[in-house]
Amino acid sequence: MAQSEHNEPLEHKPEYLYGLHPDAIQEPPNDLKGRLKFLGPGLVLVGSVVGSGEIILTTTLGSIVGFSMLWFVLVSCWSKNIVQAELGRYTVSSGEPFLHAFNRLPGKVPAFRGKKVSWYIYFWLLWIIPDLLVGGGIYGGAGQAIQAAFPSLGSEWWTVGIAIVAMIIILSGTYRFLEKFLTIMVVTFTFITVTCAILLQMTEYAITWDEMMNGLTFGFPAMAIVAALAMYGGTGVGTGEQTAYTYWCVEKGYARFAGAADDSDDWVRRAKGWIAVMQTDVKLTLLLLTCATIPFYMLGAGVLYRLGQEPNGLETIGILSSMYTTTLGEWAFWLFIIGAFFVLFSTAVSGLGANVRVFADGMAVLGLIERNDYQTRMKILRFWAVFAPIITATAYFYFQNPVWMLTVGQLFKAIKFPLIAGGVIYLRYKHLDPRMAPSWKADAILWLCFAIMISLATYIIWVKFIA
Repeated sequence: MAQSEHNEPLEHKPEYLYGLHPDAIQEPPNDLKGRLKFLGPGLVLVGSVVGSGEIILTTTLGSIVGFSMLWFVLVSCWSKNIVQAELGRYTVSSGEPFLHAFNRLPGKVPAFRGKKVSWYIYFWLLWIIPDLLVGGGIYGGAGQAIQAAFPSLGSEWWTVGIAIVAMIIILSGTYRFLEKFLTIMVVTFTFITVTCAILLQMTEYAITWDEMMNGLTFGFPAMAIVAALAMYGGTGVGTGEQTAYTYWCVEKGYARFAGAADDSDDWVRRAKGWIAVMQTDVKLTLLLLTCATIPFYMLGAGVLYRLGQEPNGLETIGILSSMYTTTLGEWAFWLFIIGAFFVLFSTAVSGLGANVRVFADGMAVLGLIERNDYQTRMKILRFWAVFAPIITATAYFYFQNPVWMLTVGQLFKAIKFPLIAGGVIYLRYKHLDPRMAPSWKADAILWLCFAIMISLATYIIWVKFIA
């Protein structure tokens, strides 16, 4: 274990986590068993991803259209991971997390202390507003889950309590603690949802083969346009998670294990080896996301659609719980409440954990602080860990409608998808070390996903602002 001059383990120091210290270089595992020991960023990411989009937006879409948009849910799950993987490839090979990487995009504008930054950095700042609105929907959904079990307090007050607990965890927790904590939550929640979807087949609401096939016919009901596009923004690896993944990869150590790029064959071998570990992590993310997302759509389409119920307002969690109680009995109410709280609270914690890192890094990119001034960086991180939950809880206090908050916020976030995918393509051809270039198949899939995201973002702008 590398030590600092004060005999403190270097991996406990922020400057070590985001630096490429030569003492950190480590040989990558050369088989699947070895790679599994170094997984983790994907699990933290799933803790952030599997949440409000699945439990609220996906079930809401199912309650509106039935099974007819199963194909679109699958597209949402599968079309974004290639961007996540290519971002990870760039970060592992360069050591640059998201904002430093995207600061390489052309089109420089003035920042602070005489510094110039890419236009995208200001775009990122602007898009914090819809991110906070989404956070309010997540916190509010978790508050409604507790309020359903303990109705002595209104959901808005439980939301405040959740915000406080999230602050404490982030201010006192480390990456390793978050990784273990969220892994337990994600595994528990995924098991509960898959089990419930399977048990659905033993009731009068059993899903037929014809209904499944109908869901793969590429229908796009006009009445569900907004709900479908919000679901696309809120499920799978969203823009916030694509951003966060680079920071989790850095803190896990993939980039510093590879070491700073040089002309040697040893560096190429190490970098490719750690990229392979990252890719295994991405595949695990995709598997868990699909397992957690599809069952919720099935429950929404199989139960709520048939009952004519649509989640909304203060009744959101209560209506969602009927997916369990109608099919399994009243006892399942507690099963749903526990599962709903786990998934929404894990989203709140892991999302906040990522956002504070990105925000602090953004201040360094803008020139407000020195990049290597880690004491000031930690102060900004702690400030945002307190300020952001206060704003999100206040937003729910005002609107008290998780479905509306998530729908509006995710529509704005969906517009970012083609910008991030386009930025990844730019980095791949202009700044990625040619020795780390992906295969032609990966390039083709990346371009295809970019085209899908451009089409959807254009459609959102047309529907919401032009038509």
